[in-house]
Amino acid sequence: MSHRSGRHFLQIPGPTNVPDRVLRALAAPTIDHRGPEFAALAGEVLTRLPPVFGAAGPVVVFPSSGTGAWEAALVNTLSPADRVLAFETGHFATLWCQMARALGLDVDLVPGTWRRGVDPAVVHERLAADRAHATKAVMVVHNETSTGVTSNVQAIRQAIDAAGHPALLLVDTVSSLASMDYRHDEWGVDVTVSCSQKGLMLPPGLGFNAISERALAASSSAGLPRSYWDWGPILAANADGFFPYTPPTNLLYGLREALAMLAEEGLENVFARHRRHAEATRLAVRAWGLEVLCEDPAEYSSSLTAVLVGEPHDADEVRRIALDRFDLSLGVGLGRLTGRVFRIGHLGALNDLMLAGALSGVEMSLALAGIGAGQGGIDAALERLRSG
Repeated sequence: MSHRSGRHFLQIPGPTNVPDRVLRALAAPTIDHRGPEFAALAGEVLTRLPPVFGAAGPVVVFPSSGTGAWEAALVNTLSPADRVLAFETGHFATLWCQMARALGLDVDLVPGTWRRGVDPAVVHERLAADRAHATKAVMVVHNETSTGVTSNVQAIRQAIDAAGHPALLLVDTVSSLASMDYRHDEWGVDVTVSCSQKGLMLPPGLGFNAISERALAASSSAGLPRSYWDWGPILAANADGFFPYTPPTNLLYGLREALAMLAEEGLENVFARHRRHAEATRLAVRAWGLEVLCEDPAEYSSSLTAVLVGEPHDADEVRRIALDRFDLSLGVGLGRLTGRVFRIGHLGALNDLMLAGALSGVEMSLALAGIGAGQGGIDAALERLRSG
C-alpha cells in the first residue's frame, strides 16, 4: 500500500480509537505480577471499575474478549440442560445463543426482525406461563452491535418480577458500557457482560462480569464445567490484588487511565456526548434519504447507527469507497444484514470534529456510489452539533 497522509478514521462500532493517554499508559514497563506494585494497580482498578457498571461490586476481569465473558456468565450460573430464555435481536444475540446450545443448555429463542429490541411483554408472557420455573435465566443484549437497537433492561427486569419468576437476568453490554446509561444494581441485573475495546477505549483483551449476590449464590451449585472461567479463584485472588494466573498487566495500566478519563469527564457527560453524536448521525442519514435500521426511536443506540441502503444497492460498495478514497473504516453488515447495511460507530474517544469528518466521508462515499440524496447530511449533522 502507498503511504496515506493524515489519520485513519476508524468509525466501526469497535474496536474503537485508543486515546493517546491510554496508549502511553499501555507502554509502561511490565512489572512483577506477584509483587506489591501490581497489587496496588489491581486494587485501584478493581475499586474504580464497578461504578462504571452501576454496581457496588464485584466485577471479575478476564484476559479475554467479550466472547469469553459470555461463556463465563453462563458456566458460572447454570447447569447442563437448564433452560434459558433468549431473544433474536441481532447477530450477537444469535451468537450468544449458539454458545449456550454448544454448552448443553436448552435455549428458548424468541425470533425477531433484528429491527426491534426485546419486548418486555413477551418476557412476562413466557415466564408467567412457566409455572414450574424451568427457565433458569433470561439472556438479553442491551445494545445490539450489529443493528444499533437497544433493549430496555429495566423494563425486562420489571417483567420478570411481575411474573413472580426467579430467573437470573444476564445482560450483554459489550457496546453500551461507558457509552450509554446502564445500572447493574438498580435494574436488578445478575450478570453484566462486557469487554475493553469499545466504550472503555482500550485494545481488545479484557472481558468483564459484574455479578450480583444472586449470581454468586448460583455459582455455588452451577454444574456446567468451568476452570479458566471460574469466578471463585479469581475473586479469592483479587481480595489481595492478584490473579490466579498471569494477568494482562499492561492492559490494566491502560484500563486505569481510561477509568480516570471517564471520571474526569463524568459519566453523565459521557452519556450526553454519545446521545448528541448519535442524534447528529441519524439526522445526516435521513437527510441522505436513507433509513435507520432501528424502527423504534425509543430503542435508538447512542453507540452506533446501522444504515439501510435499500435495493439494489450494496452497502459494502459504500464501505469500499470510503476506505479506498477517504481512509475511513465503516462497520460491515453482519449475518442476515450482509450487504444491506453499513454501520457508523460513534462511541468511545470521539469529539464533534471527528464525527463531522467521518460523516463527510460517508456523504462523499454515498455520492460516488450513487446512493441516496448525496447532499445535505453534513449540514443537518453540523446544525445539531452546533446546538450543543
